[in-house]
Amino acid sequence: MFEYTKTVLNKVSFDTNLFCKEVQKALQRLLPYEIEELKIYIQSLVHENPDLDQCLIYLKA
Repeated sequence: MFEYTKTVLNKVSFDTNLFCKEVQKALQRLLPYEIEELKIYIQSLVHENPDLDQCLIYLKA
């Protein structure tokens, strides 16, 4: 499920709103250790596309 989530997030990274919605969905579906990996992955995407940083708020909760 984690690999699928990464694929989806990568494909929707052009649209910040859609990306945030997918992050929220992923947080509901993934296991706790996968969420930690997701945080690392999203940090790398934010470095490439700084507009996505507004979605980091969902990872803080």
